[in-house]
Amino acid sequence: MRRYGKHTDEDDIRTRPGRRNTRPRTNIRPKHEDAAEGMVLTVDRGRLTVLVDDRIVMAMKARELGRKAAVVGDRVALVGDLTGKKDTLARIVRIEGRTSVLRRTADDDDPFERVVVANADQLAIVTALADPEPRPRLIDRCLVAAFDGGLEPLLVMTKSDLAPPAKLLELYGDLDIPYVVTSRDELENGGAADRVREQLGGRVTAFVGHSGVGKTTLVNALVPEERRRSTGHVNAVTGRGRHTTTSALALPLAEVDGWVIDTPGVRSFGLAHVDPSRVIHAFPDLEPGTEGCPRACSHDEPDCALDEWVAQGHADPARLYSLRRLLATRETTEGD
Repeated sequence: MRRYGKHTDEDDIRTRPGRRNTRPRTNIRPKHEDAAEGMVLTVDRGRLTVLVDDRIVMAMKARELGRKAAVVGDRVALVGDLTGKKDTLARIVRIEGRTSVLRRTADDDDPFERVVVANADQLAIVTALADPEPRPRLIDRCLVAAFDGGLEPLLVMTKSDLAPPAKLLELYGDLDIPYVVTSRDELENGGAADRVREQLGGRVTAFVGHSGVGKTTLVNALVPEERRRSTGHVNAVTGRGRHTTTSALALPLAEVDGWVIDTPGVRSFGLAHVDPSRVIHAFPDLEPGTEGCPRACSHDEPDCALDEWVAQGHADPARLYSLRRLLATRETTEGD
């Protein structure tokens, strides 16, 4: 079938232009030196809420960032409409360097790590003393993630009206971790929230905890003007809580000039990404003793130099036990 007429001129035939007649492509990207700086407050289905100066701006990630994702707590550079008005959208063109990262994997066999929070100074590990029962292995895993990511841990124990904290405190006493004990009555009256708030001043603190431990209730008490969705209940059969927080959210603490980052409740905390050599940095009394360790030492083997270091009186044996217990939790299940 003929596509053209009987007397078609060759000049009328459409041809693809040669390379010399087209605009050459380039890998050079704009530097966006005039981009504004902001802090990511939350991420929801590709849309990011960013604080720019004193304005809340909605933004999306620029295509040039590729697969690199921004998370809550990230410091980012933005261009575009930064007015924060309704139906406006800015563009994140750069993610600044991170001072710390809280990471986890789905399980210990998952090679893909996920950054939960960036640039936090502190990790508040919230655990209930009862209903549901404490899960020391999960607490240990959160501690390892904190030490690995450069965050200082804070242990927050809730529901002390249901069970005393002595047993749990004895388990973590040798780690010298700061802690706060709270009860439901104190939270309602504000006393417990004030004690927790004292630990948060001038810092960015990420809150993490097993579902049902009262984490969101605590955050609501700390930032009452920004109350999150109502808390859930604990299943009487499984002892597990219901997720009431579905996305991480950064909230300002005006009275003490700090930030709280509420994260979704966790039921597992994979540590496949953790290098044991980074965890030792959280034990300054033991770290010098690793100089005599064999290469790639796990710090829990016959040739480990830490045994001799402790035997010589340089550190308390309980500290070495605590280190090895934390490292061992990478290979054990998250039970009690």
